[in-house]
Amino acid sequence: MFMHNGNIGGWKHVKRNLCMGVRERWFSSVGGSTDSEWAFALFLDALDRMGYDPDSTPLNDTGFGHGVLRKAMLATIKRINTLIAEIPDKERKEGEEGLDCRSLLNFAVTDGQSIICTRYVSSMTDEAASLYWSSGTSWQEDKLMKGRFRMERRDKGADIVLVASEPLTFERGEPSSSLPKGASPLDLHTGIREIITSRTDDWVIVPTNSVLTIHKQAVMIHPIIDEYYNPNPSYTRSTGFAVSKGLNTTEDKQISG
Repeated sequence: MFMHNGNIGGWKHVKRNLCMGVRERWFSSVGGSTDSEWAFALFLDALDRMGYDPDSTPLNDTGFGHGVLRKAMLATIKRINTLIAEIPDKERKEGEEGLDCRSLLNFAVTDGQSIICTRYVSSMTDEAASLYWSSGTSWQEDKLMKGRFRMERRDKGADIVLVASEPLTFERGEPSSSLPKGASPLDLHTGIREIITSRTDDWVIVPTNSVLTIHKQAVMIHPIIDEYYNPNPSYTRSTGFAVSKGLNTTEDKQISG
């Protein structure tokens, strides 16, 4: 499974070179012309060049390994950036405002055992499209509000990990409003609160230009360190670019523009 939320910058100028740069096997497998389809072909090509056959079934159903998937994803992003950097200056100056070469590359891929998700923008000043994750022991429908769900946490373990572009729960009410039958406010101070309430801080923001890795319910976040990376956690980026593409961004530490 492969997913892409965003765009490849200067697509019409990089498409030909991207298509010609993948091996015939992956070139022939693409049936359309969208940047997302060709990004997937580029990812498969990266795996192939690393010595892994995307069509094979790894021994013992262990998958390729999250390290391999992460390395192939980083190689995919790097190749996209390299292709964009090779666009001639003459083509970059087309139109009144010039060619927009910024990419939004929120990717997700899985081999059935591990999941790799990226939140990425090829810009030092812009915020990437939003990405969140949440974990717990079960994802349950609210008994008091049919059609609404929440993450329950009965212990410190994580049986479920969810990843979404936006938080799926927004409960901010008083805990007593969600009391199950037989529970009392006193119970909320002895641990039940973590089971019966759902809050926006259930959802953790994936930082801009990072890789989220999920393997056996373990969650890891690695920075994507390249020319667009900034290690300063208080660094402020603009939300304007992602919003102009119809995508959402996280709300904190941002400016519009």
